[in-house]
Amino acid sequence: MLANETIPAVLNEQQVMMLRLLKKPLPEEDFKKMQRLAVQLLSKQLDTQIDNWEEERNINNESYDALANNHFRKATNKVQ
Repeated sequence: MLANETIPAVLNEQQVMMLRLLKKPLPEEDFKKMQRLAVQLLSKQLDTQIDNWEEERNINNESYDALANNHFRKATNKVQ
């Protein structure tokens, strides 16, 4: 991510709090650890959302197997 990325005009309270926590630059290794932790947290949240979405729609492994083994493309008449 680029440091000169566009920053919203208004920050929410959590964003402001994070900026205050990071006011003093961290050693690079500590900053990388924080990045990894944030990505892990967001990944877990996404996994939970996907699990809920699949459950609401009764999607299971068999559903994915059926999609993988069947395709929806129409046969085309190729001119040779």
